[in-house]
Amino acid sequence: MSSPTSAPTLTRAGPPRRPGGLLRRRNFRLFWTGQAASSFGSSVTSVALPLVAVTVLHASTFQVALLTAAAWLPWLVVGLPAGAWVDRLPARPVMLVCDLVAALLFLSVPIAAWLGALSIGHLLAVALGGGIVSVFFKTAYQVWLPVLLARSELPEGNAKLQGTEAVAQVAGPGAAGLLASAVGPVLALLLDVASFLGSAACLLAIRVREPRRAVDRAAAGLGREIAEGIRFVARDPYLRVMTVFGAVSNLGLTGYQAILVVFLVREVGVSPGAVGALVAAMSLGGVLGAALATPLRQRLGSARAMLVSNLGAAPFGLLIPLAGPGIRLAFVVVAGVVIGAGTVVGNVLKGSFRQAYVPHGLLGRAIVSMQVVNYGTIPLGAVLGGTLGTALGLRPAMWLITGGLALAGLILLIGPLRRHRELPDRPAPDRT
Repeated sequence: MSSPTSAPTLTRAGPPRRPGGLLRRRNFRLFWTGQAASSFGSSVTSVALPLVAVTVLHASTFQVALLTAAAWLPWLVVGLPAGAWVDRLPARPVMLVCDLVAALLFLSVPIAAWLGALSIGHLLAVALGGGIVSVFFKTAYQVWLPVLLARSELPEGNAKLQGTEAVAQVAGPGAAGLLASAVGPVLALLLDVASFLGSAACLLAIRVREPRRAVDRAAAGLGREIAEGIRFVARDPYLRVMTVFGAVSNLGLTGYQAILVVFLVREVGVSPGAVGALVAAMSLGGVLGAALATPLRQRLGSARAMLVSNLGAAPFGLLIPLAGPGIRLAFVVVAGVVIGAGTVVGNVLKGSFRQAYVPHGLLGRAIVSMQVVNYGTIPLGAVLGGTLGTALGLRPAMWLITGGLALAGLILLIGPLRRHRELPDRPAPDRT
């Protein structure tokens, strides 16, 4: 299958490397700053929104899990057309609109609370709207980075962005706990509003002209463009296996994460303020993973590093249902750190591989073709966690979900990854 004929060639050599790397580059530094702010705000919201549901609206376990499901359901509903539209449109304006819409959505929660009109339905609507915005932003983000950076710079850029996101995931839950204790979880959401506005300001300040993708849209309708992205992923042995693995592992990851706050508060007896500290400690694994991604790739090769990180980390999830008061809380932290490290290493390697491997004019559609399957299981995992937690109890549900997660990495052994040291940087000749 051929790629769009006018896709821009993004194989330019980067500028000479200097101490400090990409952070010395103004445009990347602005993009990195905006994403750091947005990641921090979203990390606060990931704890604050369930706390609003639990402590303000006294939501049930299933209702809290539905918040996670609502946030990820849009990948199943609008993911594929979003990829085709992102391939048609310049990526930066798409991201700007997404930031502004997200700020308005999350601002509506404290406004509704002030008016005495806040409800579970409102929270679900905000989570769903935020999910739709996230579909477009995350797709445009992946397409924009190869415009901002040279191919040789993508691993460093992805590692820095993933590392910053991991740091935000450490600081955000702790800040959410402190803010929830100080001003309440509803007002804590204002930090996320400010972060989206900060991200938009940084994007506006970037001075990079995005190449025009003058693909003949008259010859191919939206459905045909979507199908082209699906076929590319389905026929590629690397992307196909990564997609299936991502779907199964996200089912397990989201399944336990959707009920983690409820598990810690109601089963283990952790206070709301301490929940943020625990989640922050668990998120340290993401920082570790971002730091390890490049050394592991250099030492083991990108394919082997992906196998080691994913196969080795997931079984540590079985420590979570062993958690209890006192020293037994360490089981949750250790599990979170190791799983987080393995996940981020895998994400850095997969993201850099995909951005270099997929023809740029097809990148948005290839990304969403994978993410619809990967992220599409996230709402299913959230519903699974809520259903099992309600039917069996929180601790038995944790055992079942983390047991399934421990086996997910075996899927990667089905494809060509196990036979190679390095991932290829372009498809085989008969694929292009």
